[in-house]
Amino acid sequence: MARAYLIRGLLVGLLAAVFAFGFATVFGEPQIGKAEQFEIALAHQRGVAVHAPMVSRGTQSTAGLATGLAVTGTAIGGLFALVFAGLHRRVIRAPARATAGAVAGAGFLAVFLVPFLKYPANPPSVGSPDTIGHRTELYFVLLAFSVVSLVISVVVQRRLAPRFSGWDATLLASAVFVALVAVAYVALPGTNEVPTGFPATVLWRFRVASVGIQVVLWGTLGLAFGALTERQEAAAVGASAMAEVGAER
Repeated sequence: MARAYLIRGLLVGLLAAVFAFGFATVFGEPQIGKAEQFEIALAHQRGVAVHAPMVSRGTQSTAGLATGLAVTGTAIGGLFALVFAGLHRRVIRAPARATAGAVAGAGFLAVFLVPFLKYPANPPSVGSPDTIGHRTELYFVLLAFSVVSLVISVVVQRRLAPRFSGWDATLLASAVFVALVAVAYVALPGTNEVPTGFPATVLWRFRVASVGIQVVLWGTLGLAFGALTERQEAAAVGASAMAEVGAER
């Protein structure tokens, strides 16, 4: 069963990447183009030579973006399927659609939203090249802490469920998650490297597009994976029932 889940997750992850690519092309790429225009204009003002990139802008916005999203979507889809296999009917006793939705929502929250709110995505020309390594380290530290905090909150919810109602246990576990994330937000340093004069609208729209891409990716995973799994389970139940009827005859 885990193998079937994994294959389904990889395929659905690839499908999610296709939808995310369409969203990124329409809403994200125009903002990147405007950010690069600002970067070129700023270089001209400073008298700095602008060198052509090793990979052309056209390739970056088409094949490069598609490849990156395909790899990311497939990888996330595989991990999603493995987590689903470990939780469905074991920890989360709910239909496949509900389990898939819960896993997708938790993944979006812990893997993307929590790190993003502290260290949001930046378009070209925002952020110093000298600090990119340090900023990347901070981002992945927060990402790892966020995932661990989510796991801790799930364990807390499971431990409290026998003593409290399911709703109360979930609220208390959510409070634990928020508290842990708040500690990380306070402990980790912030970054603010937006250059003077950078268009605020471009930055805002780029970051909104970044959120939208992840919503499309995780939303497609949850909806499509849950629907396909529920259909497969219904088919399996129907086949089992037919086999029992045939055996009785």
